[in-house]
Amino acid sequence: MTKIEEPSFFDKVYQVAKLIPYGRVTSYGAIAKYLGAARSARMVGWAMNGSHQQDVPAHRVVNRAGVLSGKHHFGQENLMKDLLVSEGVKVEGDQITNLKEVYWDPNEQLL
Repeated sequence: MTKIEEPSFFDKVYQVAKLIPYGRVTSYGAIAKYLGAARSARMVGWAMNGSHQQDVPAHRVVNRAGVLSGKHHFGQENLMKDLLVSEGVKVEGDQITNLKEVYWDPNEQLL
């Protein structure tokens, strides 16, 4: 009998992140909550840190206040910000200024 492997938590995070629409963002916590692991926002962050070889739009995942807290994992200091700005997200410093406008919640969109 062949055992079918369940996707890892990181793989599940990547699947959700790939659904974030162009020009929208979500939070680590929203993804964790959607996956039934509401207290695992930090694990979602770790997944995003390692996602660059997975064709995942990690730049669209920010902290709950809209801060680009993972920007140092992009290799270039302003790459995360530049990617978001190119999609129409307004960013000043390391803060999304139109968060309410561009926020995408998988818990509301994917149920």
